[in-house]
Amino acid sequence: MANAASGMAVDDDCKRRFLELKAKRTHRFIIYRIDEKKKMVVVEQVGKPVLGYDDFAASLPANECRYAIFDYDFVTEENCQKSKIFFIAWSPDTARVRSKMIYASSKERFKRELDGIQVDLQATDSAEVGLDVIQGRAS
Repeated sequence: MANAASGMAVDDDCKRRFLELKAKRTHRFIIYRIDEKKKMVVVEQVGKPVLGYDDFAASLPANECRYAIFDYDFVTEENCQKSKIFFIAWSPDTARVRSKMIYASSKERFKRELDGIQVDLQATDSAEVGLDVIQGRAS
């Protein structure tokens, strides 16, 4: 079903990979991109559970927009192991204006397809998606 605002559909693989991350923890992160020819959000890359935050951050392209899911594991002050699922709308300042507009207009519709997101981040540069930001938003 296409998004009325942007005309973007969501590939079934996007939801399937997200459910694998959420329920089975078979992925650490998922990078999604909009395929403008297909008018569809598709999975671009999936990170194995052994990968860390630096691997995830390095997977975000410097000059192109993306959506990303990151499963962040942490230990609370009470020494409890926890996990939070982050949705990151990556829209670097150096990306094309048209691309930023398409990603912005498709974001909410796409997020609704992924049930279980706990933290929503908008980032325009690497500092806004740094590990310190993730740690701060997780607690």
